[in-house]
This record gives sequence, structure tokens and C-alpha cells, in this order.
Amino acid sequence: MFSIFYPLIFLGIIRSFTYRRKISALELLDTVIITVGFPSVLTAFLLKPAMIGFSGSAFSVFISILYPVGDIVILAMTLVYVLLTPLSRRSVLLSSGLLSFALGDLFFIWSSLNSTYRFGSITDDGWIIGLFLISVSLSFDSQESKFSDKISSYSATIALIASTTLLGIAALKPGFFPNFILLPGFITIALAFIRMSFALSEANTAGTERILARTDELTGLSNRRNFLLQLNQLKSGYIFLLDLDGFKKINDTLGHEAGDQLLKQVANRFTRVLPVGAQIARLGGDEFGVIASIELVEATELAQSIRATLSYPISIGSEQVKVGVSIGLAPTEPSGDGSESLRRADLAMYEAKRSRAGVMVWESK
Repeated sequence: MFSIFYPLIFLGIIRSFTYRRKISALELLDTVIITVGFPSVLTAFLLKPAMIGFSGSAFSVFISILYPVGDIVILAMTLVYVLLTPLSRRSVLLSSGLLSFALGDLFFIWSSLNSTYRFGSITDDGWIIGLFLISVSLSFDSQESKFSDKISSYSATIALIASTTLLGIAALKPGFFPNFILLPGFITIALAFIRMSFALSEANTAGTERILARTDELTGLSNRRNFLLQLNQLKSGYIFLLDLDGFKKINDTLGHEAGDQLLKQVANRFTRVLPVGAQIARLGGDEFGVIASIELVEATELAQSIRATLSYPISIGSEQVKVGVSIGLAPTEPSGDGSESLRRADLAMYEAKRSRAGVMVWESK
């Protein structure tokens, strides 16, 4: 039962570096890799020197020095935690708990070797106090350190390298290590491959979520949020606000599915005529936005080119439909106030639609 404490201690250390309430699969795998890899591999390298001073089989000597090596690893991780984490109640309690547990365990091992250990002695109190302080520490919040989200993966990587080194030496020098020592190395590497598959899966999911967060699902263009972000970053240029003419009638007559197909084709046509560096987005419904770092003459020419893309019908199934577009232009604000530029382009677009001019440039009164 005592051996169960060690994985939990390592889990507590790793949890202390993170600030997520939910334990992820990667975090659990990192804990197992560190617990299996670090102490067992270090113990394997210390086995031959230990055989000189200890009597018994290689396995019994391995078990005898495994716990003190684990305590040394705990003390090392405690030092890393203290150096990387801002001083707080959490860090003080956790460090005290880890020190109490590790030192109590080392004292127990020393007492056992000298046949002076007695049940219920101060050693037992050190374990209990250590576990209690570690548990209490995790109930406190703490400021996030620079490497908080990476420490577990770094530690797991080091454990993997150590295990690979162990197996490499065993392959080059058969019989250098007892066969049972190779098992933790194989387990660590197998867990590392499992961790890699989880990490790739999470990375793909995160990448997809980031794309969806800034992309319009229907057309594949940027969405309104991403468009406004880019608009605020544009210091010199023009914003185009495009609103389709006649879309509602087609949408009501042929149905929403046909309307969606129309929007996709319209988006493709608009995209084809944009100059390099220009950005287009679907802002919602049948409204599109374009930003380009160009002068007024180029902006008006681009607006006419965009209108020209809808000069011929669009095929929707067996139907041939035709829509137009009203475009409002406004210069971007050097101050980066995208909302004001968007408001001005919106006013110009409504004037273009009202007057049926097709294109209207906002002018200050």
C-alpha cells in the first residue's frame, strides 16, 4: 500500500504546476511516465554500485534503493517548483509537505537499515503531516508560473530520454542490467507513444476549434469577429460593406438551402477579384465585408469589379438566378477604431442601396 503514495505524490506535484480544475488524460499519462521512468531508471544506473554494499539478489537491492531514489526525485521536483513558482500560501504548504514526506521516508529507510525503526515513531508522523500539507496546499490559488503548463511534459520527456538511454545501453551491452530492470523502460516508452497519440489528437482538435472560431461555417470566409480584428489592425486603406440585392426574394422562393448555395457561389466570385493582401468576410446573412490597403481610386475600381462578378446569372440546381450588390466604402481610421469605419461604410452602403447607385463612398459632412 505504501507504494501507492508515490504516484499520488507525483500527481500532486504536477497538479501544483497547473491551474485547471479538470485533470486531463495527458496529465495522468505524464504522471505515470514520471513515476515509472524517473525513479526506476535512476535506480537501474545505481544498482551496480549498490550491489557492493548490499547483500541479496539484484531484485531485492533494486527495491531497497528504489524508494530513496524516489525521495530524491521528489526533493528535486520540489526545488524546481520553489524556483519556478511565486511565493504564496500554496507554494509554502506544498513545499513543506513534500519535504516532510521525503525526509520522513528517508529517515524511515535509514532507521530500517540500522534496525532502529519502531512503529508509531516520528517517521510515521512525517508521512501523515506531509500528505496532509500537500492536500491542503492544493485548495489554495496561486499565481501561474512561466512554465506551469509545460513542466509535466518536460519532465515526461526527460523520463522518456532516460528510459531510451537505459534500453540503448542494454542493447549494446547485453547482461549489463538484469532483465527485470528493462520492464519499466519498455512501459515508459509505450506510455510515451500513447501520450503522443493523445497530444496529436488534442492538437488537431484545438487547431480545428481555432479555425472555426474565426471562420464562417457556410462560406469558409472569415467571420465578423475575425474581420473586426483585422480591421482594427489596418492603419491605412478602405473598408467595403457589401449587401446583396434581391437575395431575400430568392431565399423565400427557392428555400434556405438554395440561399446557402447562392451565398457560397457569391463568396467565391467576390474572392476571385480581390487584390493580394485584401481580406473578405461574411458578416452575417447576405452581408459581406472587405478590407484592403489601397487608395481611393483603386478602391472604387475594386468595388466596380466586385459588382461585375454578379453581372451574369448563378446556377442553383436547375434554376438560373441573378442578384446584385450594393457597396459602401469608407476609409479606415488611423487610430484603429474599426467600429467607426464600419459604421461609416454601413451608412454609405444604405445610401448606395437607397439611391440604386451601386457604389457609394462615405464623405464627412
